[in-house]
Amino acid sequence: MKTGPSALRILLIPLLVVASLAPAPTQADEAGNNDAAWNGDEVDTEGWLPIPGSEGDLGKSPSIGASDDFVYEARLACTDGDMTIFPACSTIMPSCSTGSNEPQGEAGTAIYWYRADKSVSPLIWHYFSGPTCIHDEQPRDLLAEIAGQIATEFQRTPVVAAEFGSQPGPHTLRGKETNVWATATTQTFNLTMLGQNVTITATPVAYTWNYGDGTIWGPTPIHGAPLHQDRIGEQTQTSHIYTETGRLTISVTTHFDGTYTVNGGPELPIPGQGNIPSPAQPLTVWRAETHLYADDCIVNPNGIGC
Repeated sequence: MKTGPSALRILLIPLLVVASLAPAPTQADEAGNNDAAWNGDEVDTEGWLPIPGSEGDLGKSPSIGASDDFVYEARLACTDGDMTIFPACSTIMPSCSTGSNEPQGEAGTAIYWYRADKSVSPLIWHYFSGPTCIHDEQPRDLLAEIAGQIATEFQRTPVVAAEFGSQPGPHTLRGKETNVWATATTQTFNLTMLGQNVTITATPVAYTWNYGDGTIWGPTPIHGAPLHQDRIGEQTQTSHIYTETGRLTISVTTHFDGTYTVNGGPELPIPGQGNIPSPAQPLTVWRAETHLYADDCIVNPNGIGC
């Protein structure tokens, strides 16, 4: 049953993330598959951990969130043991010398990340990602700054509204089913924030229908679909029956959820939604009258109804 406007509840999840300008670890498991250490329902936080064997260096752990099934350990790259495990170690090692690509212009140290399943005792460590550079001073919190600005950027993103239509339309009959539907697409946008490559993805998740006669339905995930010509007039999930004649306008607002990535990293949620209205369309509601006539138009061509 369609009712008045309903509030769309949004769950905001606190987010604390840190980032450096150093290359992000390539998150790949032992089989070489992508395996980002992020929970699907909530965002795990990254953190800076001391690196054993270094002189006070800090490494950004892939995850320190409680919902992650793994624990992580950083190990200095290209040690004697690494040269045995990774014969090409020296050829793939990144340059961590002072330069424009290093945070704070500081020199860094190359490390690998290893991980172990928390549920297995004793822990069994496996190579996870790297090599990557770490530094003795925690760099600027770029991801946190981007997270603080991303909701505003999302609202500025030129998301294309859904296309929609009605059957019948632009004329329909009082007391009959009028079917409406909307077609919206997932859209991506690339931009630069604080010198970082950011990709925003807008995904349609709900629709609010305004039938023009005071009836509003939604937000609902139901977007409807056009009917075959022979089925126009059938009841659908999005159809509506008008009880009064007149000229009115119908419209739909599409609600988009947003996610973003920074430099190709994990996909993070954007707080709030983008609510994009489609241009309203005119609709005229007519009444149909039925009359019975007894005249034979062949016998009396001038009879009523002939």
